[in-house]
Amino acid sequence: MHNFEIPGDSPRWGELVERLHGRLDELAELFMERVQEIPEYADNRVSVPELRETARETFRRLVDGLRDHELQRSSRSGGHDSLVRYSSELGAKRARAGISPDALISAVRLDFSILWADLLHLSKPEDAVLLTSHVDQVWRVVDEFATQTHSSYSAERVRMAQEESNIRREFIARLFSKSELSQDTISQASAALVTDPEATFSIVAASGEAASRLRTVAAQGGWPQPSQRLFVHEFGGSTYVFWALNRPHSTGLKPGGPHYLPAGIAGIPCGYVEGFSGLRGLPSAARTAERLALLLRPADRGPLTAAAAWARLAKQQLQDAGLDLWADLESALAECRGGERERLEETVRHFLSTGNITTTAQELFCHRNTILNRLNRFQELTGIDLTVPAQAARLVVAWA
Repeated sequence: MHNFEIPGDSPRWGELVERLHGRLDELAELFMERVQEIPEYADNRVSVPELRETARETFRRLVDGLRDHELQRSSRSGGHDSLVRYSSELGAKRARAGISPDALISAVRLDFSILWADLLHLSKPEDAVLLTSHVDQVWRVVDEFATQTHSSYSAERVRMAQEESNIRREFIARLFSKSELSQDTISQASAALVTDPEATFSIVAASGEAASRLRTVAAQGGWPQPSQRLFVHEFGGSTYVFWALNRPHSTGLKPGGPHYLPAGIAGIPCGYVEGFSGLRGLPSAARTAERLALLLRPADRGPLTAAAAWARLAKQQLQDAGLDLWADLESALAECRGGERERLEETVRHFLSTGNITTTAQELFCHRNTILNRLNRFQELTGIDLTVPAQAARLVVAWA
């Protein structure tokens, strides 16, 4: 840090500084004119009265920093310490007002040019050497003010980000904590998350290494648009990430049915519920995503939807109820000999995926009658008629 307290100089320097002190209103008005060239100040993010008063107080403290050694020493409480305190307060206020760092620095830099221009206006030709000897002092005073203001601004921005993050986490936790959400909870949460409570949302869930990858994607944003946020919640060993689909056709998004995934999530094995309506549906969607995540297999390389995993889910539900379709099928096919079982299973699986005898025959390089004979043999052994959807569904679930 530089020191505002500088050695005394000729009476003429003190005279020029005192004349500056008598022109605080004029200096503030000059600042008001020039700061309007900065867009973020021109659009009244800071009110005109507050901006004018701040400008006047800033110049008063800067001029105090330029007074001669004796005067500054006798008014030390209003000199350096006062300017440091004021710059700290100003930086925090501008951060809260939403002024960008570049706009803040541009505004603070005006102080030096305005002060120096006014000193040149007040001086005489014979003051040239005096001004030259003091230009570094003027710059040091303004630079100290600018440095402290920016430091305070940055610290306040960090505090604001932490506050915003804590608030978001609190309201996200509320959304996940209940099966039925009240309208007040939805309204408050949507305001904290800055999202439309009636928007279409999607959610993914994962645990273990996949959960770590989800957290990394969420921390990086996951979208090419800064305004599109990924919201994270962690509970019971699972990580959930959800987002609003405000612009489903934005570039950088990968298709997933009628809805879209952030590109970073597309390669992570996780349970995925796409396109549910409104924040009110979040608790139910989260439970479904978690259940889908439990059905993931080592071969899965991306999000698993209910549309893709319905058979796995049904099989798990039936097993939980004590019904094992797989065991019944194994028993029925046990009498197959040689490679018959493999041929039957291959034929049936192809037929289940196509639903067409001719296509199955083409894929397996067999005659159509050969396919019909194998399907009939399968029905004879298992009692399952694949042309009856309800019976075919049992086999799909058994083989899930």
